[in-house]
Amino acid sequence: MSSHHIFPFAARTSDLETVGGKGLSLASMSHAGFDVPPGFTIATSAYREFVTTGDLQQKIIGLARPELVGRTISFEAASESIQALFAGAKLSNSLKTQIADAYGELGETPVAVRSSANAEDLPDLSFAGQQDTYLNVRGVDAVGAAVLNCWASLWTARAIGYRHENDIAQDAVAMAVVIQSMVPSNVSGILFTANPATGERSEMIVNASFGLGEAVVGGEVTPDTFIIERDTLAVKETMIGGKEHMIVSADGQGTNTRELTAAEREQASVSEPLLKTLAALAIKVEDHFQGMPQDIEWAMTFSSRSTPSSSPAEGSETLFLLQSRPIT
Repeated sequence: MSSHHIFPFAARTSDLETVGGKGLSLASMSHAGFDVPPGFTIATSAYREFVTTGDLQQKIIGLARPELVGRTISFEAASESIQALFAGAKLSNSLKTQIADAYGELGETPVAVRSSANAEDLPDLSFAGQQDTYLNVRGVDAVGAAVLNCWASLWTARAIGYRHENDIAQDAVAMAVVIQSMVPSNVSGILFTANPATGERSEMIVNASFGLGEAVVGGEVTPDTFIIERDTLAVKETMIGGKEHMIVSADGQGTNTRELTAAEREQASVSEPLLKTLAALAIKVEDHFQGMPQDIEWAMTFSSRSTPSSSPAEGSETLFLLQSRPIT
């Protein structure tokens, strides 16, 4: 069976139009030898093939028009109509087989299913949070359903409106989907290789919290914030966030939320030695991307750690890179 829509991260042939922003970044970091959880990308060609069947693309573009609600332009009605088209659709047997084969090569492990549009992670535009991510997805049927949902998220009201405001043609966009082995992270977060608020290149900013990174990326908790001096990798300032809860993988599909104790909330989620290790790695990632300041998603697992409040043994941590994009 041909897998012409599947691009493993290890594949050498990929570009933005084929695998989208996330897929391209992950493949690039994988080739460079960074610790990226294994996975593959379902190319934009699969999405394009899907929407051309039964003239679905023409229907979508015909619906993706604004309406005036009071004095405000709205895409809510357009989005609802387009979402209904995806809700009643199914993947082709050929694509289901290709996904099943690639998923099987990962060992049918729990995966993260993440949208990877061909018009995202660009230096001058920020599409962060506009498309969907599904965590701890188990089984090929669930993966296929998550792929359809990711495709549909290309047509949320927010995404349509953002493209409209920035003169991006609605018929030019397409969605790839990243399938990546889940990391059972004890601590996760984001690192900016330059201060995103001031543009200062001499300092890096780390936001971190316990559990899966979606709590930080999705703005669900007030994370710890660390300011790191770039030249020395010393921690200049530490601000302990509320870290109200942590997100963990459920026993079945998806995730659960666990409230943190007062003691856990008051504890720094990352020690200074690990922050130094993380910052040093981030500089290498930035160098890999030609010195462009990066917004990096990362996750740490501790082999000896059972609760957020316990300290990892020296050398027991494993640091993974989940994504890197230009700071916009």
